[in-house]
Amino acid sequence: MQKRKAACMSLVIILALAACTPATPTPAPPTAVPPTLTPTPAPSGPWWNETVFYEIFVRSFYDSDGDGIGDFNGITAKLDYLQELGIGGLWLMPIHPSPSYHGYDVTDYYAVNPDYGTLEDFERLLEEAHQRDMRVIIDLVLNHTSARHPWFQSALMPGSPYHDWYVWSETDPGTPGPWGQTAWYRAGNGQYYYAIFWDQMPDLNYANPDVREEAKKIAAFWLEDVGVDGFRLDAVRYLVEGDRLADSDANHSFLAEWGASVRSLDPQAFTVGEAWTDNPNVKEYVTTNTELDSAFNFDLSAAITGLNAGNVATFRFVLQTTIRDFPEQDNANFLTNHDMPRLMNAFVTDKDQRARLAAAILLTAPGIPFIYYGEEIGMSGTKPDEFIRTPMQWDATEGAGFTGGIPWQAVNADYPQVNVAAQTGDSASLLETYRTLIGLRNAHPALSRGQTFMADSSSSKLVAFLRSSGDENLLILLNIADNPMTHYSLTLASGSLSGTYNAASLLDDAALPPLTANTNGGFDAYTPLPEIPPYGVLIIQLTR
Repeated sequence: MQKRKAACMSLVIILALAACTPATPTPAPPTAVPPTLTPTPAPSGPWWNETVFYEIFVRSFYDSDGDGIGDFNGITAKLDYLQELGIGGLWLMPIHPSPSYHGYDVTDYYAVNPDYGTLEDFERLLEEAHQRDMRVIIDLVLNHTSARHPWFQSALMPGSPYHDWYVWSETDPGTPGPWGQTAWYRAGNGQYYYAIFWDQMPDLNYANPDVREEAKKIAAFWLEDVGVDGFRLDAVRYLVEGDRLADSDANHSFLAEWGASVRSLDPQAFTVGEAWTDNPNVKEYVTTNTELDSAFNFDLSAAITGLNAGNVATFRFVLQTTIRDFPEQDNANFLTNHDMPRLMNAFVTDKDQRARLAAAILLTAPGIPFIYYGEEIGMSGTKPDEFIRTPMQWDATEGAGFTGGIPWQAVNADYPQVNVAAQTGDSASLLETYRTLIGLRNAHPALSRGQTFMADSSSSKLVAFLRSSGDENLLILLNIADNPMTHYSLTLASGSLSGTYNAASLLDDAALPPLTANTNGGFDAYTPLPEIPPYGVLIIQLTR
């Protein structure tokens, strides 16, 4: 991966608004880490713990044929961009045939959406990604099918073998779904079927062994016949109703069964689940029952977007509980996703600075980072969902460089200013911030797999933590405040340190004082710099 370094830097380079910007953006020299500060070898472990993922809505990423719809060949054409960004894994939102633009109501689990190309196009994308050492996981929607799926259409007929593939009642039970919504709908056969998300998404019946086996067959097809590297599982809390409508014991039992099947087919296949709830419940899918390899950390996302109010206490608490709840760092961290207002809409003031700070948190915190497409350039969008999934903004030409035709959804009005081409090589841009931070994470195993120790600060607006992996120790310092931070000190009661360390910033060439460990492996009253800029970030490498 090509690494870049800012041509002119302030104290924390591109992570502070005051960073100096060249008059004409030019690519920076291919180095991101001072040559004397070499990273230690990466530890062995699951590949996904060393991977930065990138979420793509295929329809909106890049249109290769001018029909206004993004496609597989479009992603293939942009793989070099993603590789230069430092991305090691792609998550593709649903790629199966569907009557809806979003694809979450599937009509055929063994085919691809013709809007996106052919299966051969998809297999070529896989081949090209793998040649670049990039893995590809796909969305797998197991909770429900489309009402137009042949299974459901057959289930409406008397005596159909597919009738029990869905959940039926002769009369309307009148019981609400997991969050109080209407969940029962009358079908053409006079019966009522269960569908928690929409009447066009009938829930599958996983009490039926045939349905459970079919879910395993689907996974086997994509892993063995096609060659994907894993799955993102949609709505995993609701697959099986039992003692509870969400997170039931039967639900956990099925996922353990399905997960064991996947691992028997390919121990290197990665599974990450969307369990949209708090971490005490999320961890049950990962650390307690080992059903999935990872699950998304919605608590951390909310804490980061909640930094509008400078609420460091909440953010610090969530970071501490994340460390506690996911000791193997199998939490999947993200800022926003395809169901949430984009980050630029979540922040109220100082959006650019806060976006840089958020990127730094995402890429230095313990866990597996996921970046939503366009987040790296600061795309905007809020509800309805179509406006969160608008076309990627590649350049300032008509159509934002996304298509030569009429885009399926209008591009954002700010595309002449907010686009990849405008930010490439500009050391003060959000895109180059992401390049730098991803480059550091990829180069330093302390950031991808290191143990995390939370430090204490004399300021309530300062967050600091130590990441340690083998002989490598990195101290992360985040100023959450909108004003400079002075007269502060940091303390770590206990950690992994020993002796005295030279301290060097990985983001610039600032001179830092040495750090001496205390008898418990932590440190006492350390002040690396007299002043930290507003929203400033320091990544300090400690060497002996």
